[in-house]
Amino acid sequence: MDQLLEILQELKPDVDFSAEKGLIDNAVLDSFDIVQLITTLKETFDIDITPADIIPENFNSAESIWALVEKLQ
Repeated sequence: MDQLLEILQELKPDVDFSAEKGLIDNAVLDSFDIVQLITTLKETFDIDITPADIIPENFNSAESIWALVEKLQ
């Protein structure tokens, strides 16, 4: 989880990812950010994120992103 938070902070340094629960719903992350994030997650955690995994529920918070990573590992 710490590694994920570091990745997110590099992507958007001004966001408190520990507290934010609406990364998609509140437009904190846009589509370009998601593409960058997916690429980094694939490389860092050696996972395969399919189009079916790319839904708002999986990217709305650091916790939901981490749950996706753990599920795919």
